[in-house]
Amino acid sequence: MTANDQASAPPPVRPAFDAATWKEIAYLLSNLPVALIGFVYTVFMIATAGGLSVTAIGLPLLACGLLGSRQLGKLERVRARALLGVRVDEPTPLPPPYRAGGFFPWLWAGIKDPVGWRTVLYELVRLPWGVLTFSIALTGLFVLWPVLPYVARGLTNVDRAAVRGLLSPSDELERRIAELESGRGVVVDTAAADLRRIERDLHDGAQARLVALAMGLGLAKEKLLEDPEGAAAMVDEAHGEVKLALQELRDLARGIHPAVLTDRGLDAALSSVASRCLVPVKVHVDLAERPAEAIEGISYFVVSELLQNVSKHAGAGARGASVEVWRSGARLLLRVADDGRGGADAAGGSGLAGLAERLRAVDGVFTVHSPEGEGTVVTAELPWRGRA
Repeated sequence: MTANDQASAPPPVRPAFDAATWKEIAYLLSNLPVALIGFVYTVFMIATAGGLSVTAIGLPLLACGLLGSRQLGKLERVRARALLGVRVDEPTPLPPPYRAGGFFPWLWAGIKDPVGWRTVLYELVRLPWGVLTFSIALTGLFVLWPVLPYVARGLTNVDRAAVRGLLSPSDELERRIAELESGRGVVVDTAAADLRRIERDLHDGAQARLVALAMGLGLAKEKLLEDPEGAAAMVDEAHGEVKLALQELRDLARGIHPAVLTDRGLDAALSSVASRCLVPVKVHVDLAERPAEAIEGISYFVVSELLQNVSKHAGAGARGASVEVWRSGARLLLRVADDGRGGADAAGGSGLAGLAERLRAVDGVFTVHSPEGEGTVVTAELPWRGRA
């Protein structure tokens, strides 16, 4: 039993009327008025939206009615949590129209909302159950007093199952939605950080060098008649600055998306990266075809950053490294290994944690095996998503 299951499990049944038993009795007595409100709302909503379905307002009214059902479900989860100790996660809210892509996508998402429809089903079946449990609990207070704790426990266990079954989020769907929401935030943050890095590199590197170059050429122009030799020396110096600026721009472009990756694929691009590593690197790429461009780019930058880490720790015992890339079904797999001291930490705040977040944003997997003194092996999996 997990910690969540333990926290949500009812207390053991006791014949005494303890606080848990009185809460269960209160829940049963409140079932009828709460179920009556939910049933009336649901029937009215369905009948009204159904009757107006042939008009322009029928479908929007149904979508809004299902949003209201969501709120009823939220109130039921609060009641179950307060009186029965049932802790059910809140489902992912529907996005507003401006985030759903417009009114009609929002309308369609609202009409087919599984959370709203499960709440509708819950409210429809609750009325007869509410009448039954209210009657038994009320009668039990005067007739079934000795066994009322056991009766209340049995009836509320049915309520617990109904809340978990109909008012809890769809585990797989909600998990994927939460992952995508988190991944979207990671992608946005990563893109913003990359833009800041590019702006900083341009400002501090090539831009500053080009400004100095322009000033130098201006001075050389002024000296051209008075001091031809000095002007020639200044032009020669400016020529060197031009070469450095071009090299910095090439390095910056390589950091954004290297031309060799676009032209020749991962094998050539990773071999180029490996040649700049401070330790010897063996590269083996076994791909019969190329994956999607976005997956190819992420793979390149993951391996590049891992090899940069190898170079940083080259003085700590690393004598060599290897890079392997291959395809397994619908997944692209990467493995980067080195024979250094190990002890790499993938905890939050490290560069490895940032790589793991980037991969999770595209439904990838990132694992690190780095025992002390035994080197480091990093394995990454990405969806293949082959080129159209």
